[in-house]
Amino acid sequence: MAEKVTVNISVNGEQHTSEVEPRLLLVHYLRETLGLTGTHVGCDTSQCGACTVHMDGQAVKSCTIFAVQAEGSKITTIEGIGGIGNLNPVQEGFWEMHGLQCGFCTPGMIMAATDLLSRNPNPSEAEIRHSLEGNYCRCTGYHNIVRAVQYAADKMAGKNPVGAAADD
Repeated sequence: MAEKVTVNISVNGEQHTSEVEPRLLLVHYLRETLGLTGTHVGCDTSQCGACTVHMDGQAVKSCTIFAVQAEGSKITTIEGIGGIGNLNPVQEGFWEMHGLQCGFCTPGMIMAATDLLSRNPNPSEAEIRHSLEGNYCRCTGYHNIVRAVQYAADKMAGKNPVGAAADD
């Protein structure tokens, strides 16, 4: 058995100190050690994007990073960007524009889209599709996912989101 290593990682604004095996993947640290199961394990090969989280403000696939590599980092998971009664604009967009079906890919899609909008608040459809290329969805065909990101961009810009009912 490998010797354990101490890691100090901020997750969703809360500091965590844990003893971990050196080869424990960040995705498993989040799910199994911290109980944050919104980050999904999809393919374990970095192809699907279901495990996408933000590490120090950038979207990363947490199945490609060891927990020890996240030492001293700030990690944000889907649980850290909003929740029931306090949805992030991207989460709201997925709800309003029907950007999900089974929901398995949704946390990773939302985290990737949130990263895109932090860097580019007014992306074109082509830029949205390019940004989400590393996240697979087997259910939706992506059309409503793109619409959800456009909705969030409009909402964040203070505009009436595309497809939203106009205020009377």
